[in-house]
Amino acid sequence: MKQKAGMISLGCAKNRVDSERIMGLLKEGGFDITPDAEDADVLFINTCGFIDSAKAESINTILEMADYKERRCKKLIVTGCLAQRYLEDLKAKLPEVDRFIPIDDYAKMPEILKEEIGLGDVHPNPERYLSTDPWAGYLKIADGCYNICAYCAIPLIKGKYASEPFEKMVEEAKMMAKRGVKEITLIAQDTTMYGVDLYHKKRLGELVKEIDKIEGIEWIRVLYLYPSQMDEELLKELKECRKFVPYFDLPMQYGNDKILKAMNRATTVEKFKKIVAKIREYFPDAIFRTTMIVGFPGETEEDFNELMSFVREMKFDRLGAFAYSREEGTKAYDMKPQVHWKTKERRLKALLEAQEPISEECAKKFIGKEIDVILEGIDEATGMYEGRSYASAPDDIDGSVYVGSYKEHKFGEIVKVRIHHADIYDLYGNITEEEE
Repeated sequence: MKQKAGMISLGCAKNRVDSERIMGLLKEGGFDITPDAEDADVLFINTCGFIDSAKAESINTILEMADYKERRCKKLIVTGCLAQRYLEDLKAKLPEVDRFIPIDDYAKMPEILKEEIGLGDVHPNPERYLSTDPWAGYLKIADGCYNICAYCAIPLIKGKYASEPFEKMVEEAKMMAKRGVKEITLIAQDTTMYGVDLYHKKRLGELVKEIDKIEGIEWIRVLYLYPSQMDEELLKELKECRKFVPYFDLPMQYGNDKILKAMNRATTVEKFKKIVAKIREYFPDAIFRTTMIVGFPGETEEDFNELMSFVREMKFDRLGAFAYSREEGTKAYDMKPQVHWKTKERRLKALLEAQEPISEECAKKFIGKEIDVILEGIDEATGMYEGRSYASAPDDIDGSVYVGSYKEHKFGEIVKVRIHHADIYDLYGNITEEEE
């Protein structure tokens, strides 16, 4: 009887892809994959170590899962960013864990797992085990980061930017299409720099154009476009792609030049406004998402008010925000003055509340329009289909579209929906062909 392996993947979608690669390795090496931690002989936790809240979640999950060793689980293995960043500390403080595998050791994963859990022989590049909904999947095109932002620990954890080979990404996208993926989302810490390290030029637009040719793929989404690296050449290439959805995730991080400079962000407010205007020229129906950090060292009430004014002026469709987390090893760790945690919380709450009417206003522009929606489930409260349009990224990052229908539809089906109502986060409509 085959042993069963379970995987708990924490943090971002990039981590999820790493988890899927590990699960693909396990499956080819003779293990069955189980979604039930209590049913696993070997349990993996792929951790996040980006900010304090993510680190706390990772530690709490490790401690919780250690309890399963008392019942069935024979081995507990911890991988990912936390293992990379705090390896020796974790070894000393968490003896319940049988093996920590930092990111630097991923290349030796088959040998490590052969020794630790008796993994069988595997091919050099086993297929990923897709853990997302069958119709949607992620393609991680690069790891690491060139941008040394003052607050960010990612370069300390992941190292310099490292693109995946172009041909490998095209083949992986084809594999995903053959397995039923309709929406493919390209991800990296900074997708705009794809190819620079391997080919000495940016190749993101070229990669999207190649994936655009793949039969079965219907939507191509690109996440985490670094604002200062966006240019008209990339926009021209994306415009040529029939399947590219105009969803632009541009993590700005702040709304005035003083804080942006302190953060070591290679852009200014004026440059950002110009690139947004240029995007709107090419994609009039573009959706804009951004991320903001409040409470960065040195942030004054005046700075924060400028941020609020910037957000109200830009009218982002989606806005994520978090309070600055002081991370050892980063430039900002020793910056003064540090902002009091109560002030951070107050500013974060005010920013998110200010964004709510903006999001609702942006959502209402869809009322009366017909849009494509990928159906993903049934909402238990209303009995309506729940899905997403191009305006919402996967994994509950954004809102949903609730669809009324008297016919039965398959999950993963893309249907035409006319929107009749909108609120802060969600849209509501009916399938067009059923409106009579």
